[in-house]
Amino acid sequence: MATTRNATTHWEGSLFEGAGTVTLESSGIGTYDVSWPARAEEPNGKTSPEELIAAAHSSCFSMALSNGLAKAGTPPQSLDTTAEVTFVPGTGITGVLLRVTGQVEGIDADGFAAAAEDAKKNCPVSQALTGTTITLEAKLA
Repeated sequence: MATTRNATTHWEGSLFEGAGTVTLESSGIGTYDVSWPARAEEPNGKTSPEELIAAAHSSCFSMALSNGLAKAGTPPQSLDTTAEVTFVPGTGITGVLLRVTGQVEGIDADGFAAAAEDAKKNCPVSQALTGTTITLEAKLA
């Protein structure tokens, strides 16, 4: 069964002087301020498209890795994933760095790294970001 999730943004003013809000409609969990300075300089309590992509990517990757490990008979006790999305004004998103540390019984470092690479390649958010360089650092706790 397909699912669709929605978010809406209200923006006022020009790119550099304006500001807006993004609302996570499907979950209803919040409305967040966005602005160019928060995107290109310091967040100052606001979010950015890149932070939202990072959230999506870290959670999607974690789900894919958890599933792959479980299917291989080594379900994780825990996975801690960070996604760093780099944005360069005038260029765009230049890369994503995924860092994952896992507690997984019954697997060695090479097996964990291979499972992480597979999750990086096959998670739907990674696939949606085709054309962006995605690097990975994976280690066991």
